[in-house]
Order: sequence, then structure tokens, then C-alpha cells
Amino acid sequence: MERSELRAPNHVAVILDGNGRWAKKRFLPRKAGHAAGARTVEQICEDAYNLGINYLTVYAFSTENWKRPQDEVDALMKLLRQYLKDCIKRSTKNNMCVRVIGDTTPLEEDMKESIRELEEATKDNTGLHFQVALNYGSRDEMLRSVRNICRDVKEGKMKETEITEDIFASYLDTKGIPDPDLMIRTSGEERLSNFMLWQLAYSEFYFTDVLWPDFDKKELQKAIDYYNGRDRRFGGV
Repeated sequence: MERSELRAPNHVAVILDGNGRWAKKRFLPRKAGHAAGARTVEQICEDAYNLGINYLTVYAFSTENWKRPQDEVDALMKLLRQYLKDCIKRSTKNNMCVRVIGDTTPLEEDMKESIRELEEATKDNTGLHFQVALNYGSRDEMLRSVRNICRDVKEGKMKETEITEDIFASYLDTKGIPDPDLMIRTSGEERLSNFMLWQLAYSEFYFTDVLWPDFDKKELQKAIDYYNGRDRRFGGV
């Protein structure tokens, strides 16, 4: 399928919300909603690229999600384990370059190894650049960046006066990735929930009541249409 000629945003970030509510509406356990949400992610990756999007970032698991009931956290980790393993084959088939952002140090060693294998196996792919935010929190990301900058200043690798916005951004998990043009949040919630606070400074925001497992190509098209109706001035006139 040829890529759409639609004027699509270069980078779309998604807070995929509503998996639990989707399951509850169907009298299913929450883990069933998360599984349905994972299937939606797979399809949206394909749809996004066909619509002309080059970068897609999804908020899979936040630093705050550890506070959820242990059985739900365990189910999410199991799902993410399987997703990471399956993603190598899927990404190779679809020519996707996959990168995980967030603090992976608390994850089990097998998950960290899967992430390393996935990123290495897909680093040269030229299709969709797909970022998975895993154990990600924007405040945590910025704190880690500040600590690393302080370390490098202390070690004489740079001077305080040399620190610019571009230098700061190069210490973030998203180094080398363009800032999102459009941020989508599903399920009717209208907050950022500690997601890409630095990177979303001039992004357009699109909120929809659609629950994430029900989000499809048609809904993504609606978000792109909304984006195309915006006048992006980046602080200018």
C-alpha cells in the first residue's frame, strides 16, 4: 500500500488510555483490556505509517503505574514481555525501527535483554520509527538528564555556559527523535500525566472519548484532520 499524500504530522505521541474501562464494559478482567490495547497498538503502527506518519510514540507503562494492584502490574509485565519478544519479528516484517524510552533499570533482566535485542535488530530499519515509553515519567527523565549533565560538567566535559536547549534535549531519552507535532489521548481524560513534558511544549493536543482498544484508522484520521486545521505559530504571530 502506498503512503497517503495527506499532510500528516511527522511525529505523533499517544497516551493510550481506557483499556480497563473497555474491559469493565464487557464484564472482562482488566488484563483482557490491556491485551486488546496491545493488539490496537500493532494495527495503529501500520495505519500510522500508511497515513504518512514517520514517528509514533506510545505511553505503555509509566513510573506511576507501579502503584496499581500487584496482580494488574504482573499482568502488564507479562504482556509487555511477550510484546517485546514478538516485536522483533513484526518489526522486521514491517521495516520498523523500535526504541524503548524510560528508565529500564528496575525491569527484570530478561526484559532488559529483550529490549537490547529488539533495538539492535531494528536499528537500521527505515520504516516507521516506533518509540515505546516503558517505566517512563517525564519528571524522572529530566532529573536523570540533569544528573548526567552535572556529572559531565564536574568531569570537565563541558562548561555550564555551554548548556543550551539543544544540549539539554540531547541528554533526554528521546535524543535524536523530533518533538511530537501531535499528542493524542484517548478515553476522555484531558491531562498529560507526566508524559513528554519537555517534548510536547509546542505540540497540538487532541482528546477523544474513544477508549484505546476501540481506536482505529478512522479515529486516527480524525485526529490528523484536527491537526491539519490548526495554525501552528510556535509562539509567533
